[in-house]
Amino acid sequence: MSSLADKPYYIVPTCHERVGTIYRDDHVLLINNPAYLLSVPGRAPENKDCAVRRLAIKDPDIRLVHRLDLDTSGIMVFALTRQAQSQLSRLFQQRTVKKRYQAVLHGLVEKDQGSIELPLIADWPNRPLQKVCYETGKPALTHYQVLERDEVHNRTRLALSPVTGRSHQLRIHCRELGHPIIGCDMYAPPEVEALSPRLLLHAQWLAFNHPLTGLWQEFTSPCPF
Repeated sequence: MSSLADKPYYIVPTCHERVGTIYRDDHVLLINNPAYLLSVPGRAPENKDCAVRRLAIKDPDIRLVHRLDLDTSGIMVFALTRQAQSQLSRLFQQRTVKKRYQAVLHGLVEKDQGSIELPLIADWPNRPLQKVCYETGKPALTHYQVLERDEVHNRTRLALSPVTGRSHQLRIHCRELGHPIIGCDMYAPPEVEALSPRLLLHAQWLAFNHPLTGLWQEFTSPCPF
């Protein structure tokens, strides 16, 4: 969730898109969260609409496992029992949950695949921005693969597989690659932000061992752009 939504003077636009169900059993729920729907309520009274509140209408004991940034769409995981929440949280902490995002970047990425490993930390004077810092930053690693190069529109579609889950990791790593994500209002220059009404970043694929059965499961959310 973008921390901009936590500022009292920042009012999140109303999201009219519905939350879609990808998978559900007695223990876990995976949803397709639309862009600009908060994961949890923001601090401002106007920012109460969020995925948790919507889902709690049907499942009052819904438990959040992880979040997406406000302007990132795609797969989110919730637990329906305390046991499932505990186990899923452990899987995320141990980095055994595999994630893949799809993003559209400005410019033509040269290499077909590669890795970006740059330590990140909060840029305190400019919060909620993050920054690369080799002295105090926490390790951050992202693997990428080119899916498509669009020479006509000067853009590249990438599959991004973050190994770590630092705040704004994918946005900053793409920027440091020399190709900011189109529509990014935080790390792209104004002319690149203006190319799309939304951030072109989507949580497309997620896989983990089921918290109760232990079976490996994979889930997909179609990219909307």
